[in-house]
Amino acid sequence: MPRVPTNLLLHTVIICSQVIILAFGYGFLGAVLYYGYLSPPDQVGNLWKHHPQELTMVVTLIATVLSVTTAILFTISIKKALKHRMSDPISLVQLSAGVALSKGSYILRPEYLRLTTLTLFAFGVLRLLTAGWTTLLTPTYFLWPIQIRGSELDITGTAFSTLLYGEFQKQGLTDIQDSAFEVLDIGAMLSGVSAAGFTFGLPGTFNFNGAKYNVSTQGIVPTIENYSGSDGVPGANGTRLGFSGGNVTVNTGQIPGEHTSVTIPQGFSRNYSMWQQGLTANISCRAIDSSQTQYSWNTSNSSVIYTNAAASNNSITGLRLWNVTANCGANTPTTQEYVTMVDGSGNSSPSGSGFLPSVVCPGPMNINQTYTSFTILSQGFYKYRFLNPSVCEVIPLLTTVRANYSNDLISSEVKSSTPFRPENAQLLSFVAGVAKFQSVNSQGLLSSTIGDTIYSIYSSTTNTSIDDNLGNQTQVYKELEEYWRGVIEFSATFLRSGFMVVGSFSNNTIPDDLVSPVNGTMYISTIGWTRRSATYLLAILPITTTTILTFACALYSILRARKEDSSHRTIFDPSNPLHLIMASASGGLALGDFNMQGIIDNERVKVRLDDNRVKTMLVIAEQPNLVASQENLV
Repeated sequence: MPRVPTNLLLHTVIICSQVIILAFGYGFLGAVLYYGYLSPPDQVGNLWKHHPQELTMVVTLIATVLSVTTAILFTISIKKALKHRMSDPISLVQLSAGVALSKGSYILRPEYLRLTTLTLFAFGVLRLLTAGWTTLLTPTYFLWPIQIRGSELDITGTAFSTLLYGEFQKQGLTDIQDSAFEVLDIGAMLSGVSAAGFTFGLPGTFNFNGAKYNVSTQGIVPTIENYSGSDGVPGANGTRLGFSGGNVTVNTGQIPGEHTSVTIPQGFSRNYSMWQQGLTANISCRAIDSSQTQYSWNTSNSSVIYTNAAASNNSITGLRLWNVTANCGANTPTTQEYVTMVDGSGNSSPSGSGFLPSVVCPGPMNINQTYTSFTILSQGFYKYRFLNPSVCEVIPLLTTVRANYSNDLISSEVKSSTPFRPENAQLLSFVAGVAKFQSVNSQGLLSSTIGDTIYSIYSSTTNTSIDDNLGNQTQVYKELEEYWRGVIEFSATFLRSGFMVVGSFSNNTIPDDLVSPVNGTMYISTIGWTRRSATYLLAILPITTTTILTFACALYSILRARKEDSSHRTIFDPSNPLHLIMASASGGLALGDFNMQGIIDNERVKVRLDDNRVKTMLVIAEQPNLVASQENLV
């Protein structure tokens, strides 16, 4: 019956230790790969964030201890295996390679490529242990995605069209009237200014109801509570079309993940990317050609209705009433009245006064067209004479947008769009009414907000003069298009806000037939561990390789010990140069001269470790030249 080797306990400790270390590595990696995202408690995460150097030091220290322990176990197993291997004939170059492995070093002998490669491989794997553990254990900053879904007001369907028409009727309206929408004045104007200026490089941030939008609203309302803006409660008449500010109802929540046992951290910050319903418009503005008879535009009908030649400089000296008429299709004239200031003689100042009238035709110019667009006719006078008689064709679009909520700012990007359908007639009427209200209220006694916006943006972004049509008319019309786009988009945001504000519906719950689903992702900025493609697998590779080599050496030692006499224990250590010298001296080991040829010859000499319980000797087992001589005799 084979005896149990006396060093079995040592190899058991080596194997168990390596198993524990490897299990820790794979367990940690498995947890990260299984859960996808791991993060410490928020207090710990904040501590790591504010003490990055200390965190690096601790992780590096742990990685170093683990890698040093693994390397020591590997070298011990190599030494034990090498001592058993020396019981059989082994060439000196193989012995030197084994000694190098037991010391975590390498040999460079091109003549023995296999041994050189083996030692270099083991050397590299040992050096990568610390890097592997550091990569595996070091927490990094990442964005933890959490799926979100909910609902918002659907303004695109028949149900909302019926509801909107009912609101018109409730207020005694058959169409949009100016007096019902004074709250739109400043908001629509600022939205238009922001959209027009941003197109040409000016900063563009628009605030409405406490929410901050990048450039324009794109027709959306916030669907994230932290970005919803005002938390005020509107009065009895402050909802729907009478909206004047208040807390917009948010109905979104997190979707439970696959691993509900994992605690989702609060994180350092939270960003959101949501798919929502929006509204925008394709707008094309151009000068009215004399051949375009469908655009009948008359601005010559005006009269002085008030004069006071004795008035002071700060008083009104006179007023002129303008009746601006346009043909809005099917020979249907539409008239819009404006009042401007004049001097006591009834004249306006060409340089100090500005008049930019607009007429909104709330339907197509051609009676055969579908009611999915409207037209705005405009012309500038006096200091706005740079704008010739012009027409802007407005085609509102229902959109799907991706809204990004980050750093207290809402940015939206249109991903798809569809034109209005017949069931959107009431919505189109509202949008056209907002444009009409803005066109009228933007004109004051001496200036126009629209005209001043175009002039200011042009002057801020070009080196040419806009006066007397000497400037870039393409930019003028582009600014006008962007201005009206901002107004149109704001009208949808205003409408959604009015119907989603608290108090608009019973229990602040939107009816099912008025609901549009929203979904998206919340990104939590935190620190921890997450899947990093092949990085973790590469990091665990040196640890795994070292463990396999250690197991192989330990198993070899155990099997050899079962065949050898394990009752005799020797203190011989093949990695100790003194032990090798003493064993060589005891065996009277005679080698070639110390020169290049002698080194080459000696590398091929095979030796064997002879332990006869009296002394441990390293004796020659086979001489290369002797073997060659014997072969010649044969």
